[in-house]
Amino acid sequence: MPPLRIIFMGTAELSCASLEKLCGEKSFQVIAVVTQPDKPKGRELKLTPSPVKVLAEKFSLPVLQPLKARDENFISELRALTPDLLVVVAYGQILPPAILELPPLGCLNVHTSLLPKYRGAAPIQWAIADGNAETGVTIMQMDAGLDTGPVLSIRRTPILPTDDSQSLHDRLAQLGAELLVETIPGYVAGKIVPQPQPTEGSTYAAKIKKEDGQIDWHSPAEKIWQRLRAFTPWPGAFTFLQAEPKPLLLKIWKLEPVEQSGRAGEVLSADKTGIVVGCEKNAVRILELQREGGKRLSVEQYLAGHPMKIGAMFLSRV
Repeated sequence: MPPLRIIFMGTAELSCASLEKLCGEKSFQVIAVVTQPDKPKGRELKLTPSPVKVLAEKFSLPVLQPLKARDENFISELRALTPDLLVVVAYGQILPPAILELPPLGCLNVHTSLLPKYRGAAPIQWAIADGNAETGVTIMQMDAGLDTGPVLSIRRTPILPTDDSQSLHDRLAQLGAELLVETIPGYVAGKIVPQPQPTEGSTYAAKIKKEDGQIDWHSPAEKIWQRLRAFTPWPGAFTFLQAEPKPLLLKIWKLEPVEQSGRAGEVLSADKTGIVVGCEKNAVRILELQREGGKRLSVEQYLAGHPMKIGAMFLSRV
């Protein structure tokens, strides 16, 4: 039996594990990779390829980079390649019906949540920020909606207290890749019947904005801890220390909840074990932080150069 002809569509780092896994299976033939156009990055705005393009070139795969997936010439190129199946992982554009209907076996998507929960752009971050005990990956048959297609398979994983969005991202990328190559044969053989998503329980994971990282000290300590982990490494958790002539911007890299009470935003203690700050409920102990333009430091290193008085105030808004 000839290998299944697959076109892979992906852009982000999350996509790479699935592409690599597909390329390692003899029963699949990745005939082309579609990714977003190179983007200017850094101070020099140098055009930089996506992680998927870099990996595709390593495997000597043809790469297509349309500005828009709806482009008629691009769709004609896809049609000429005669794929059996399209696989989409964090591509970054909505696909038109002309693409969804193009391959005989349709389009499959690897989504990093337990659908219908956390449809949308940032399921990993919001699962942590909302304090979920577990998340997972879903292999879905794509339709015209936003992550609304029928489900083929699901794999779950706990969200650990040590997880931030990067560690959970890496684990889900691998889980998704493994589940994808396990699911495709059964799907192609008709042994896996796509199941409609439940009508109840759907949520939307909005794209993360820089301001989402600002700490609101009028929140419970547990919620602040969850949001810090969710928004590490980007946009990072940050706050402002009341100071003259203007508030001082501080990035907070690591903290933990503690059972202590005080005014929201007030420094309750500051020593080598941590800076304890009051919250709406309980408090947090800051363990690693960074001044604007400075280096990431342990609290002991930071306080050696920048002593902090008890009663100093962190601001929820500036």
